[in-house]
Amino acid sequence: MLIVILLISFSVFLLIGVPIAFVLGLTPLVALLYEGETPLMLAAQRIFTGMDNPVLMAIPFFILAGNIMSAGGLTQRLVTFSKVLMGPVRGGLAHINVVISMIFAGITGAAVADTSAIGSILIPAMERDGYDVEFSSAVTATSSTIGPIIPPSIPFIIYGVLGEVSIASLFLAGIVPGLLLGLFQMGVVAYYARKRNYPKESLPTFREALKAIFDAALVLMMPIIILGGILSGVFTPTESACIAVFYAFSISFFVYRDISLRDLPRIIVNTGATSALVMLVIGTASIFSWLLASEEIPQYAGAAILKVTQNPILILLFVNMILLIVGTFMETTASLIILTPVLLPLMIQIGVDPLHFGVILVLNLVIGLTTPPVGVCLFIACAIGKISLERISRAILPFLLASITVLIITTYWESLIMYVPKLFGYVPLVH
Repeated sequence: MLIVILLISFSVFLLIGVPIAFVLGLTPLVALLYEGETPLMLAAQRIFTGMDNPVLMAIPFFILAGNIMSAGGLTQRLVTFSKVLMGPVRGGLAHINVVISMIFAGITGAAVADTSAIGSILIPAMERDGYDVEFSSAVTATSSTIGPIIPPSIPFIIYGVLGEVSIASLFLAGIVPGLLLGLFQMGVVAYYARKRNYPKESLPTFREALKAIFDAALVLMMPIIILGGILSGVFTPTESACIAVFYAFSISFFVYRDISLRDLPRIIVNTGATSALVMLVIGTASIFSWLLASEEIPQYAGAAILKVTQNPILILLFVNMILLIVGTFMETTASLIILTPVLLPLMIQIGVDPLHFGVILVLNLVIGLTTPPVGVCLFIACAIGKISLERISRAILPFLLASITVLIITTYWESLIMYVPKLFGYVPLVH
């Protein structure tokens, strides 16, 4: 009966528009009040326990590093550098949109930061050059989903904590799917650029190219420092986030002089607001997750699926369908915390390595960031492009198809996804 109460209260709170962080807190509270045996003090204790993990400290620091970059001119320098690489190609600005997301992904690990920072620069620029505003907004929203896949990645940090999986190995496992996402999205861009005869940038002179590379050199070093430091064992993921903040501030303030001391209060307040929201979701979702575990719902769910089929291919297909649906209406962090304890035991039981499943899970959920009705990146792109959700939803369908193709490759070509982690010594837990 408690399961029914959970489902009903969760659905009601979600349908009446309660923010997801409060939905995840209120739903188990209703269930506990109905049960009447568990002390409510336990709810507060679970919120604290859910957030009380040193590894999670990396999240606000990566958010701060992204905000420093966005506030300064570092994003514009990446745009200029990307023009050297892709500008002369037809549809160059759209290709640049994808390329810069792949670079920016190696710094912040957050799709929302990517959409906001890059979209504010490139969506107006693409409109001025004759691109359809729907297409420009769709490219920006979709390319931002590369951010949580290519390391560093905030969702990978959360999954690593929940699933007790090496975060460094998760970062490595995200490299190939992240690159595939970029390549497939550029394939869609190339098709529509030729079909609609989108413009291309003029070929830069040698001097312009050299200047763009020189200006962006220090920015491009940032992903190398972050990932290289983690893989070499010089610092942990949390320490790498602190290094990212220090490096972003140093080059923005002392070298490029894009920000001043007057900008810091605004940057810090924005970071605090975003971080507080993320941590609140983590805390309240941990109550929900604990209640599911105490009611043995993961075991029931696994047993129910295995009764239908024991074929790993079909189970993975079924799980992907569930995750894609969940991603359309639920926030990524909350989904990770709730679904990881439910699905991970089943995946291990059918022979899917926890590292491989982590990539599948995160990729499914970040695709949801660009899927109507509540794709956060869609809303941000709509606001920047000043278009309705209906208009961008139609334009984004080809990009969603490309993303789902990458998801299928990621799901069923395990050796490709696990290749890079194994190169660095990862030993699969499931053989």
